[in-house]
Amino acid sequence: MTSDLTVEKAVVSARKKHRIEYKWIALSNTTLAVLLATINSSIMLIALPDIFRGINMNPLIPSNTGYLLWLMMGFMVVTAVLVVSFGRIGDIFGRVRVFNLGFVIFSVFSILLSVTWMKGTSGAVWLIAMRILQGIGGAFLFANSSAILTDAFPKDERGLALGINNVAAIAGSFLGLVLGGLLGPIDWHLVFVVSVPFGVAGTVWSYLKLEEHGVRTPSRIDWWGNLTFAVGLIAVLVGITYGIMPYGHSNMGWNSPSVLLLLGLGVAILAAFLVIETKVPDPMFKLSLFRIRAFAGGNIASLLASLGRGGMMFILIIWLQGIWLPLHGYSFQVTPLWAGIYMLPLTVGFLVAGPVSGILSDRFGARPFATGGMVFAALSFLLFTILPIDFSYVWFALLLLLNGIAMGMFASPNRAGIMNSLPPDQRGAGAGMVSTFQNSAMVLSIGVFFTLIITGLSASLPGAFFAGLTRQGVPAASASVISHLPPTATLFSALLGYNPVKSLLGPTLVHLPAAKAAYLTGREFFPKLIASSFRKGLDEAFYFAFIATVIAAVASALRGGKYHHEDGEALDPAVQALAGQGLSVESKLVSDAK
Repeated sequence: MTSDLTVEKAVVSARKKHRIEYKWIALSNTTLAVLLATINSSIMLIALPDIFRGINMNPLIPSNTGYLLWLMMGFMVVTAVLVVSFGRIGDIFGRVRVFNLGFVIFSVFSILLSVTWMKGTSGAVWLIAMRILQGIGGAFLFANSSAILTDAFPKDERGLALGINNVAAIAGSFLGLVLGGLLGPIDWHLVFVVSVPFGVAGTVWSYLKLEEHGVRTPSRIDWWGNLTFAVGLIAVLVGITYGIMPYGHSNMGWNSPSVLLLLGLGVAILAAFLVIETKVPDPMFKLSLFRIRAFAGGNIASLLASLGRGGMMFILIIWLQGIWLPLHGYSFQVTPLWAGIYMLPLTVGFLVAGPVSGILSDRFGARPFATGGMVFAALSFLLFTILPIDFSYVWFALLLLLNGIAMGMFASPNRAGIMNSLPPDQRGAGAGMVSTFQNSAMVLSIGVFFTLIITGLSASLPGAFFAGLTRQGVPAASASVISHLPPTATLFSALLGYNPVKSLLGPTLVHLPAAKAAYLTGREFFPKLIASSFRKGLDEAFYFAFIATVIAAVASALRGGKYHHEDGEALDPAVQALAGQGLSVESKLVSDAK
């Protein structure tokens, strides 16, 4: 009898030790996956000029704007569309199995991106196609990483685990900016090569080490739900993408019949999706989950937080690249890299606040930290409106740090609160819904922020441009044509590190006196010309972000107190045997010791 108890105790101890070791394996593996995926979502932004030069294509030509936008946003759009479906597939067939497949797909298309050999339009189409397919792999990873962590970690440690994972995701988007800026000038292929060894290593590691600890729910795939959700969301996101492009004589495409058709059709199909999900026996996503206050409040807060900050990164980078960095002695060609470097306080804030708030939320619940994070984020956006356009970097860095801390305070506890509220058989679909809200809101946010900035520029920039150019000897006819070009081209020029005036004037420069041409293409003319027009749209963008984060704080506060779903996690067989005797592992060990 004593021998049997000793063996049983040893088995319990070994299995307990294995679970402790496994949770860190799961955390490190899923964190690597999310870090890789988010680095790749942003790594092209800074490296785009080198990539377009590499394929011999000018992204500023109006006919090429579509290629530029899809290279920037294609990865984000496809992940937003597919994460819910892939999360539900993980619930049905096993999250680890689906996650491993994601690593394989991501690695294969990282390799195909890195060996791009085509030039011109065919090269751009190849890159867009490979990015979209790489994004499918990223969607598999995003959809199942949170669910795998929730399965692997006990309730009182999920905040820490999801906090580290979420911080890696957010930090990756900023690290991608710096990596793209460093690798692009050396060789644009390196922007894609850098992911290959990590992707291959992660694939092998996940297949060897990850274990299926989740609750699988065998059921039929909801084909109509998946189809209507994907088609509807694609239509909306594509409509938003083309809405920020010029159309006819308009600076933006919001009045384009095709954009209006896409948006209207997308909303109608998504409405049909909601109806379908209430009728089918095995829905892709159980809408009844929104009856859980912690789940509904957390998702609404997450959507609004992403809406407030999603496009902000682009706007802050344009502020740095188009105005502040040139005024402080940086050439336009080097501004992409330095913009990424000067944005690092935002990442530092995330890295500091994310894990700490995640740990504290395990003890006190998500609400105080997530709500407080949104309050501080709203404050930071309001303070940005009083910062001069030619600011002192110390104050800019402090506001970035405050915003990063605020978003870190929010992100980790909010994700943990949402995942803790889900029943075990819905964690994949639930995590996918969270990612869909975040990614879709980021695309929408980019559309909103660009619209506000371009609207602000359109009001006064043409007149200022015409007056400034003619004062420097540019013929009135040429100045009139240039000043009435859509501001989108000017913004993309600054974002990509091109000299905006040089790109716009082109051959006209050779007919001007050397001194005037040098002044027009120097580091002061364009930033000073655009500053006042940009300021108007910038303030409106900050006010929009302020309102979104205030509402997010309210939604977070209404989520209720600390909440864990009674998930009935499966116990090890030896633990179940002890539980059947009315004993815990700890009490049995104490009894044996006596």
